[in-house]
Amino acid sequence: MNNNNEDTIVAIATPPGSGAIAVIRLSGKQSIKVANNLFYGKADLQNSASHTIHYGKIKTANSAYIDDVLVSVFRSPNSYTGEDCIEISCHGSQIISQRIISSLLEQDIRMAEPGEFTKRAFLNGKIDLAQAEAVVDLINSRTEAALKGARNQLDGILSAKIKYLRNSLLEISSIIELELDFAEEDIELITKKNIGEKINSLTKEIDLLLKSYSFGKIITDGLNVAIVGAPNVGKSSLLNYLLKESRAIVSEIPGTTRDIIHEDISIDGILYKLYDTAGIRLTENKIEIEGVERSRQVTREADLILFLFDSQQGFSKNLYEEIINLSNKERIITVLNKIDLKDDPNFIADVRISSLTGAGIQNLINLVRERSFGEFTYSENTAILTNVRHYSALEQTKTHLLEAGLSLKNNFSGEYIAADLRIAENCLNEIIGLITSDDILNNIFSKFCIGK
Repeated sequence: MNNNNEDTIVAIATPPGSGAIAVIRLSGKQSIKVANNLFYGKADLQNSASHTIHYGKIKTANSAYIDDVLVSVFRSPNSYTGEDCIEISCHGSQIISQRIISSLLEQDIRMAEPGEFTKRAFLNGKIDLAQAEAVVDLINSRTEAALKGARNQLDGILSAKIKYLRNSLLEISSIIELELDFAEEDIELITKKNIGEKINSLTKEIDLLLKSYSFGKIITDGLNVAIVGAPNVGKSSLLNYLLKESRAIVSEIPGTTRDIIHEDISIDGILYKLYDTAGIRLTENKIEIEGVERSRQVTREADLILFLFDSQQGFSKNLYEEIINLSNKERIITVLNKIDLKDDPNFIADVRISSLTGAGIQNLINLVRERSFGEFTYSENTAILTNVRHYSALEQTKTHLLEAGLSLKNNFSGEYIAADLRIAENCLNEIIGLITSDDILNNIFSKFCIGK
């Protein structure tokens, strides 16, 4: 990524393709001047106040008319990037937006790189790094839960928690380091018991954040749910019922489903990625063999497995044990299907349903949610982890806190304790971007779309 942050940059901020309008964004010292050179209206953009919108025409440097536009003016520091910014709203023809951008590029400015507007917002102190990463999650949100989670992080809920942990660490380490300065005078500013209590308290709070990661990943990426079982136990019927449409072919003939059928569905704001698999059984049919192998692969990768069986075929212990070997028992929900035909009380299952009538389906959904999220409770003011970079940094923070606690327990010099606390603090600094290498920044912002 280009690191020249003094350049004035331009890019289209709306998705590619044709639409009612397109928005072209500029940021940098020359953005208002450059836009004004092509703008013909009642207002002089260079003398216009911040957060004002002006109607006029955009023309080329040769005064060739391009389009009628609305131009929004945002002056530093009260803009998204913290710099002077312009947003040009034109008609949504690709030809029009390309002609406007080409005319702007003739004036010694350059195209923005992916995420460069948000990168400048971070570098100019408008947002921290955790908030910047939330912008991508916000754009990619596919469900209400994902949207709320991204909004939560963008609003600074996680950042506030990290800053609180960081300040608490600073308080402890600064006292310990101050004691070291007066070591010869044998002055004790804080007892070892008090230090240990503070370290333990911080470790517990970090543990709570780390535990939120599994939930955070689910609301961001969704939950992979594999529907598995023997042939003809109603896997495709269950998929169709959940989707409220006939997505999979249903037949009494075993082996109808030969390949994986994947569909996404939002239930109560959570994205569930459903995989209807081929019935797992021994077969000599080459196509069915491939389908069975794909079923096994999906089972290995699933977050949750719905193991279907019915009273007519019975519970296959061998197949169930194979599923356990492919995954683990904690991920499996046993489902007795076709209770509309026969609900044999001798069969033990986690939930009993009829994928034909819908009986028990809500119980199944409730159980899926319970297994997915456990006892974790979430509100819009709860700090949660959704990013593996944040999770890794917090794990390292915890490791160094535990090392500091061990040094304290073994009566090591305060220098050892302070050193681990400083490293732990730096790990927290990495989350919000107080300490970040250019490589990490470039990797983060390269995942953005151009224009954001």
